[in-house]
Amino acid sequence: MRYAIVTETYPPEVNGVALTVQGLELGLRARGHDIAVIRPRQAHEASLEAQPHELLVRSAPLPRYPGLRVGLPATRRLLAAWRETRPDAVYVATEGPLGWSALRAARRLGIPAATGFHTRFDEYMRDYGAPFLASTALRWMRRFHNAADATLVPTRELQRFLEGERFDNVVQLPRAVDTALFDPARRDHGLRAQWGLNRDGIAAIYVGRIAAEKNLDLSVRAFRQLQAVRPDARFVWVGDGPARTRLQQANPDFVFCGVQREQELARHFASGDLFVFPSHSETFGNVTLEAMASGVPTIAFDYGAAHEHLRHDIDGAAVATGDDEGFVQAVVRIGTDDPLRAAMRHAGRVRVAGLRPEQVAADFDALLQDMALRRVAPVGLPTIASAVAPPEEIS
Repeated sequence: MRYAIVTETYPPEVNGVALTVQGLELGLRARGHDIAVIRPRQAHEASLEAQPHELLVRSAPLPRYPGLRVGLPATRRLLAAWRETRPDAVYVATEGPLGWSALRAARRLGIPAATGFHTRFDEYMRDYGAPFLASTALRWMRRFHNAADATLVPTRELQRFLEGERFDNVVQLPRAVDTALFDPARRDHGLRAQWGLNRDGIAAIYVGRIAAEKNLDLSVRAFRQLQAVRPDARFVWVGDGPARTRLQQANPDFVFCGVQREQELARHFASGDLFVFPSHSETFGNVTLEAMASGVPTIAFDYGAAHEHLRHDIDGAAVATGDDEGFVQAVVRIGTDDPLRAAMRHAGRVRVAGLRPEQVAADFDALLQDMALRRVAPVGLPTIASAVAPPEEIS
């Protein structure tokens, strides 16, 4: 089969969407399929030729996210490319202008298309001081995803929420984690020494984008209360983002390691003692599974990956959403109980051992093949007059 994957973000960018999309692509390739990737041309690629399996489109910087770019509309390019080499099905991972173009082109050509619901833009509106736009963002996303044949989500919880918000054909595609990469055996006492820790010190660790939507002030408050009881604790931050400078200036004792990838990321994860993840805007949270696979007890709010996989007081703490004080208490309680953390290290690893990326790829493949067999007739995209319209076509 030939599939096309359309995405606004892709490695070497490091974020949950980029890595999830790449994992799906590699999984389909491993199953013998021909995969075309359509994505924005990044700033460092201005003079580079695209790989044979890639179509790079024009892009523009994404406001407030340095280093990330959004694809500009490219309907005509996609129509020409897909008329020349027609995919059996299309997967559109992101809701940007490029994603709208892909849905429009697929509909005109009668190619079945699935979308991925990866980002809660309605929650982002609240995090960035514009809660009055949350309903508009949700309405805009519903228009986008209902133009596809299926909307893929990682959890049953999100599936029920979207169905309640009148999203059509919502299908769960579970996530997995590479337990060969994320492994407690990668724990590195030399790295911990660089963080200022001895063998018995406590490393609270955060991995992810350092940005307002991650609710990071709560993690700082929780760590300070832990540190009051365990002065040997250190807070290690892996990642980057627009809030890093502010946090670093306000907390000079924190350890900031920047973006880490693959084996280095796994080494940093496994060298932690407590994963502090206060975000309330995730659609899933891959880092939760990565922490558990790395044998790191996890404190997170009870939704997304934590709701699906994290057993409260066994693998860490799944705190009721919105219970900030409960989150702080969980960080202090688990962070100060060495025997409990030791038990949780083992339990979390065992809990995710059966989540195989190969099974996710097989399920994704089956869904796309089923769509291809039930090929739809060309229809137009719904109007979006009552929501936020995508930009006009750019040649």
